[in-house]
Amino acid sequence: MEQRKLGSTGPTVSALGLGCMGMSEVYGPADRSESIATVHAALDAGITLLDTGDFYAMGHNEMLVREALKDVARDKVQISVKFGALRGPAGEFVGYDSRPAATRNFLAYSLQRLGTDHIDIYRPARLDPNVPIEETIGGIAELVKAGYVRHIGLSEVGSDTIRRAHAVHPIVDLQIEYSLIERGIERDILKTCRELGIGITAYGVLARGLISGHWSKESGKLGRDYRLMTPRFQGANLDANLALVEQLRAIASEIGATPAQVAIAWVAAQGREIVPLVGARTRTRLTEALGAAKVTLTEAHLAALAKTFPPDVAAGTRYAAEQMAHLDSEKPATTR
Repeated sequence: MEQRKLGSTGPTVSALGLGCMGMSEVYGPADRSESIATVHAALDAGITLLDTGDFYAMGHNEMLVREALKDVARDKVQISVKFGALRGPAGEFVGYDSRPAATRNFLAYSLQRLGTDHIDIYRPARLDPNVPIEETIGGIAELVKAGYVRHIGLSEVGSDTIRRAHAVHPIVDLQIEYSLIERGIERDILKTCRELGIGITAYGVLARGLISGHWSKESGKLGRDYRLMTPRFQGANLDANLALVEQLRAIASEIGATPAQVAIAWVAAQGREIVPLVGARTRTRLTEALGAAKVTLTEAHLAALAKTFPPDVAAGTRYAAEQMAHLDSEKPATTR
């Protein structure tokens, strides 16, 4: 598999990463043995970057990753971990905590659950409104010096925060949503990251399955699924967004690929500093995603996609209003 470097100071990773969250929660029931088999298949295909979070099913996802990697040499894989989101016993989110002392605590538990002595990329899941980003990054920098963390990343923060964080310690990548129907980072964040030599690990490249070509109005009836509570999967918004998918399907047919493969290939084609994270939960979906590496998008293809998917084309916001309010990445830059 093609390799890409995360930022000017980061590690070299596979051109596609595997997002593991859906193997534990959010998208309805998942099969544990199939999840582990999918991780193994990803590694066999050359994927080296695995992304998880300590709050994904309250540690379940980290333990799942540990089980999947128990016979894998540690230097053959890079583990990216998000921390700081607080959850209650019913699974509800109750806030964020990225104080240095809390960060050390979160890391200690992650190391135990993952069964490793270091995390390759450690990042706050969101900006803690009560803690200056300089304090958070400074705390992680101490963990880098101690050898528990190799690199520092960020997640869903805006240009101003990126600059402040990078001034404290080199940031190797920003994890943020980026897809054909979510192009918010093109306003200023992508430019900022390129200026500072920071990579992008793009999640939501299939808009949580919405533009995969597999989602339908019947899909949400299969079980408890977080997506049903988000605006883009509801009512008239869903109708409008699925109509966009049919246009994508037509373009993909001309290319000789699936909608998912074209959507992933489009993100990868936006720059070599960008690494798409695919959230495949089964080997079948993983195989399809891997096929994106064989998709070549010509200038004509890119023009057709640009016409069909201009910025802000999606109906509805990517998160519910209360979650959107916490996204520092949605704030316009004040410095250039």
